[in-house]
Amino acid sequence: MTATTSTFRTGHIGLNVTDLDRSLGFYRDLLGFEVLSEGKEEDRRFALLGRAGQLSLTLWQQAEGAFAPDRAGLHHLAFAVDTIEEVKAYESELRAYGVEFAYEGIVAHREGAASGGIFFHDPDGIRLEISAPLGAEAAPAPVAAAPTCGFF
Repeated sequence: MTATTSTFRTGHIGLNVTDLDRSLGFYRDLLGFEVLSEGKEEDRRFALLGRAGQLSLTLWQQAEGAFAPDRAGLHHLAFAVDTIEEVKAYESELRAYGVEFAYEGIVAHREGAASGGIFFHDPDGIRLEISAPLGAEAAPAPVAAAPTCGFF
């Protein structure tokens, strides 16, 4: 049986991290999430993050190693903004912080696409994207035959 409703959508994303304090600094200070709640018991550390009081992301300190892109599970986490100027602003802040990028600068989602963004990694190597629906028409597409977000 398949239930369909108009309210079915992603509720929030949960990420396992190795160091909650380091990840909190990244997601809060660089990506602008607010801390909605925290669990501070030594063996049960977590943080609920969101915007305008709405839960978006939960960080769980329970990973022992970095993100492994060759295992089944999360491929990447994409964030959307309204304009390419916002993408550029995030790119500047992330570069100043020393974040590792998958591609140089803004790239199109595919050859000739108007949408595009930046692709980078969080402190545990989790692959992230910030993109806008328009403004990347002149940007390169790193992989001509596949979506840019697919193989980085």
